[in-house]
Amino acid sequence: MTTSSPEAPAQRRVLPALIGLLLGTFVSMLASTVVSTSLPVIVHDLSGDQNAYTWVITATLLTTAISTPIWGKLADLFNRKVLIQIAIAIFVLATAAAGFSQNTDMLIGFRAVQGLGAGGLAALSQVIMADIISPRERGRYMGLFGAVMAVATVGGPLLGGVITDAFGWRWNFFVALPFAVAALLIQQRTLHLPARPTRKVKIDYLGIVLLSAAVSLLLVWVTNAGSTFEWASTETFLMVGGAVLAAILFVVVELRSSEPLVPLTLFRDATFTLATIASIATGLAMFGTSVFLSQYMQMARGATPTEAGVMTIPMIGGLLVSSIVVGALISRFGHWKPFLITGGVLLIAGTFLLSTIHYDTNFALVSLYMALLGAGVGMTMQNLVLVVQNTANPSQMGAASSGVTFFRSLGGTIGVSVMGGALASMATSLFTDRAADLQAAIVGLGEKGAAVAQTLQSGAIPQVSTLPESVRVIVEDIYAQSIAHSFLIAVPVAVVSLIAIVFLPNRPLTRMTTTERVAASEADLATVSVPEAMATLSATGTMPTQDAASPRRARRDAGMGEDV
Repeated sequence: MTTSSPEAPAQRRVLPALIGLLLGTFVSMLASTVVSTSLPVIVHDLSGDQNAYTWVITATLLTTAISTPIWGKLADLFNRKVLIQIAIAIFVLATAAAGFSQNTDMLIGFRAVQGLGAGGLAALSQVIMADIISPRERGRYMGLFGAVMAVATVGGPLLGGVITDAFGWRWNFFVALPFAVAALLIQQRTLHLPARPTRKVKIDYLGIVLLSAAVSLLLVWVTNAGSTFEWASTETFLMVGGAVLAAILFVVVELRSSEPLVPLTLFRDATFTLATIASIATGLAMFGTSVFLSQYMQMARGATPTEAGVMTIPMIGGLLVSSIVVGALISRFGHWKPFLITGGVLLIAGTFLLSTIHYDTNFALVSLYMALLGAGVGMTMQNLVLVVQNTANPSQMGAASSGVTFFRSLGGTIGVSVMGGALASMATSLFTDRAADLQAAIVGLGEKGAAVAQTLQSGAIPQVSTLPESVRVIVEDIYAQSIAHSFLIAVPVAVVSLIAIVFLPNRPLTRMTTTERVAASEADLATVSVPEAMATLSATGTMPTQDAASPRRARRDAGMGEDV
């Protein structure tokens, strides 16, 4: 006599819904990565400088960071399916509008709106996954997300490079539209989430304003200090003081609010607090280094947008392999901490080694450094959210999940701003130091030298691959040193991340989804042995057999997950 696996019905129920989530994730990543290799060309064509280049990226990351906890809070209050569909629509429409930009200010504005949708996709996909897949079983599905990430992250830059070289960079902003329509249709048909209990809704508008003000002032200061104004100046005093004041007021408002945007009680949980600290470094490594790696390939090695996409494959390969393999191992054995510690070590190694690169560094070594960094990100990025969801209160799952994602986005946003500012400052200094060498190279070009000199003196980012050889080598050396210097900033943050990971409480992963945990709580399992209950509790809410377990342990296990 044979019996079917109890996991088979669950898989048949989960997979169709996952397709819609995967496609939504693919849309978000494709729309972002497809322009990554063409950004130097875009900023050059729109007559932007290094600060504009940084803000084209930072604008999206900033609004993503700000909106992520807002979407997470909304997920605890409203229909999550409707919310993720709204997020997709905002993201893709803003992305398409960016394709019509006539200057960098217009592009930055549309990229900021794009980030609002991206924050929703980042927060809601994690929350919905927790609704339908338990932490213990999630690893087996990480391969699918890993594949989507690989296709979007590798294919996006390659596709963007080809489109830029063949049709022009504007078409990069329209390529995600058909995928977005498909994602919306599939989610509408396959994503079926349990109805949430109705309750009085109160949005923390003041908290939203204060959080936005604090983060925005901080990033504007970081981006412009040392270039637009001095570090020690009135502007610095006003911006930093304003950011600190807004942050203090935000904490006060959150403590007094009945529906806080970021429940500060979450920080009582050591898992949430330490995972948040670790996520900051992961975000910096993921966003900061990947952004400037693309710039390194084009500005320091003279690659075209298409070639730059190919040259960053080692980093994506490391991320893909590590996320798939580690996800499967965590799902099989239930142990997560050794993999997170290993990922933290690889983050440190990757960021430090990338800070040593030059314009003529053997590309095999650069590839190895990128692979190490990618592996570190792959081992830590999703698994930090996983361990938080494993212990979070089901009623605060949206806020807890988006909280970790928020600080990861914030780390990436601040990282890009700080690294971009350091890069711009270093490049300006090196251009001054190498002025005599550049002058000699330009004079040697004869009549063609005037046009080259005008390009370099305009302040806009030069298109390095089109420069004459004698000038190109000098410019490549300047940008290589500047980008390597900016990578060094990520190293101490990665060290802090590893320390936080080491001290994370090593709690076993539960086999219950958020929906099942809510059902268990509503069924009042005060006299139920949770380890036995979870062996019999089905996705349809079948009640487990009762025994004489203590009420205190039952309540603890229902809220915190299974100890296995």
